[in-house]
Order: sequence, then structure tokens, then C-alpha cells
Amino acid sequence: MKQRRRNRTVKDHDRELTALMRMKDKDIDYSDIPRIKDWSKAVVGKFYRPLKKSVTIRVDADVLAWLKLQGTGYQTRINSLLRQAMDRPARR
Repeated sequence: MKQRRRNRTVKDHDRELTALMRMKDKDIDYSDIPRIKDWSKAVVGKFYRPLKKSVTIRVDADVLAWLKLQGTGYQTRINSLLRQAMDRPARR
């Protein structure tokens, strides 16, 4: 019984999404959504959570000790340092 009810819900959901995707932008009713004119207090990435992947890496002992000396969260710091390097324009 539960499986059949769940499948029906999934099928209904899929049908609804398909119908929404077929709608043209001009046909969508935005009347219940307030228009935002001032975005100065918007927070970028507030709900963005990138997927994490567990890996094993080898780092020099002194580098790891330095990261751990800064307190908890050394893995987060490693990720931050790698992201900064990734986002920096490549020098050629």
C-alpha cells in the first residue's frame, strides 16, 4: 500500500514538473511573490553547499602541524586554501 501511494505521489510530482517546464515565462503568475528592488542585503551562497568527497592526501608533517596549530577545522582550512588557489587566475 505504502509503495503504491509513494509511486503515485512521484508520478503526480513528475507530471506537475513537466507541466511547469512547458509553461512560458510570460504565463507564470508571480502576483504572490513580492518584487525585490534592493538586493544590498542579499547573502550570496547562503544555501549553497558544495558536495564533499572524502579523499586521502599526503602532506608534509610540518604543513599539517602548522594547520592544526591554528585550531580545529584544519581540513576546512585545507579546502579553503585549495579553493583560493583554484579561483586565482592561472599565471602563464
